[in-house]
Amino acid sequence: MKEISVNIKGKAVTSVSENNFASTMGSGSLKVFATPAMVALMEAAACDCLAQYLDDGETTVGTELNIKHSSATPDGMQVTAEAVLTAVNGREFTFDVKAYDECGEIGCGTHKRFLVYSEKFTAKTYEKNGK
Repeated sequence: MKEISVNIKGKAVTSVSENNFASTMGSGSLKVFATPAMVALMEAAACDCLAQYLDDGETTVGTELNIKHSSATPDGMQVTAEAVLTAVNGREFTFDVKAYDECGEIGCGTHKRFLVYSEKFTAKTYEKNGK
C-alpha cells in the first residue's frame, strides 16, 4: 500500500429507484431508499477513499459499521455518501461516513475497513467449503 494519511475523502452517488427500495431489498415494506442501500453506498465511499492507495493484489473488506439512518428518501432523488479517513492503525482504517439526499443529511456514523491480500483472503475463505 502506498503511504496514506488521515483526512482524505471518498464519495459515491446513486439514485433512488426500485432496485434500492426497502421493499425490494427486504428491509421493510415501503418504496423508499433502503438502509442496506445506504450502508452499501457508505462502504463504496470508503472504498473510493482508499482506491488510489492500494497496490496490485490488495483490497479492503468492511469489518465494522455503526450508522444511523435518520431520514427517508423517496423514489427519484439522488443520494450521495461521503467518507473521511479519520484513523489508520496498521492495516485497519476508520472512517466517518455521511449520506445526503437533495434535502439534507439522511444518515451518519463510523465504518472500519481492513487491508487484505485478495488471493490469500479468497483462498482462505473458500477453504470453508472443504470443512
